[in-house]
Amino acid sequence: MSETRLRMNLPGMREEECFWWNTESLELEEPAGVSQSDWILEHMRQILIDMGYYLTQLHGECTSQTCPVMRAQETTYYCAGSHGHPRPCSAISYSVHTLDFAVCQLPKRHFQSMARRLYRVFAHAYYHHREFFERQEAVGLLYSRFVRLARKYELVAESLVIIPDLPTTVEA
Repeated sequence: MSETRLRMNLPGMREEECFWWNTESLELEEPAGVSQSDWILEHMRQILIDMGYYLTQLHGECTSQTCPVMRAQETTYYCAGSHGHPRPCSAISYSVHTLDFAVCQLPKRHFQSMARRLYRVFAHAYYHHREFFERQEAVGLLYSRFVRLARKYELVAESLVIIPDLPTTVEA
C-alpha cells in the first residue's frame, strides 16, 4: 500500500521538513463549472501562502541593512499603501507590505494589482539575491508557478517582466 502524502505542513514540523512534497505541473485551465475568477483566486491563495514562507527564508539575507531600498535592477520602488504617501522602504519591508496588501485584496479579486506588486518581490530576489532565488526555484518553483499564471491570465504586462525566461516559466 502506497503512502498518501498530504500537500500541507503539519503543526510541529521542522523547517527542513516543510514543503517536502513534489511540485506537480501547474494546471492552468479552469475545470468545467469553475469560473476563471475563482480559479485565479485559488491559485493566488496558494501562491500567497507559499510567498509567506519564501519571505521568511529571504529575510535571512535581505535585511534593512543589506537592502535599504526596494530595487530590481536599477528601478527603485516606493511603498505607498502602508505609509499614506510614496516613500522609500527597505526591500524586505516592501515585500512584507506587499504580501499583506495582497492578502487583504484577495477577496476583492484585484489580481492585476496584486500580481504586479508581487512580481517586484521576485524581481528583487532574482537581481539582488540570485543564489537564494535559484535555490528556492529548485525546490518549489514558486516564481515559475506565479509567472505562468500571470502570463496565462494577463495579470502582469509583458513589458514589466524583467526576469529572463527560465525553462520552467514557458509552456512546453
